[in-house]
Amino acid sequence: KQWYQRRVRAKANHSKEELNKKHATMYRTTSDMIMPFSFRTDFCGGRSTGFALIYDNVDSMKKIEPTYWLARFQPKIDKTGGRRQRKELKNRKKKGSGKKKTEL
Repeated sequence: KQWYQRRVRAKANHSKEELNKKHATMYRTTSDMIMPFSFRTDFCGGRSTGFALIYDNVDSMKKIEPTYWLARFQPKIDKTGGRRQRKELKNRKKKGSGKKKTEL
């Protein structure tokens, strides 16, 4: 499903998480299957407009949506190792032409 939304609000702005929870109850789905985007506050405030997409399941959302959109709404994955270790591994991978990446 897809919808265009115009929100009249009393407070400054609504977060996308609040909108996800509200629309999840309205459309009888979970909030992780809703992808809101392009929300803008109208001049002088009072209203905001935007779009959202509702998917049947998470697999179809992952197949259709770009990865940078998914990264905004999916839980963050902690990076392993320290900052210096990641940089050294990156540079070792650049030098290892002809070798498998797992051998580095």
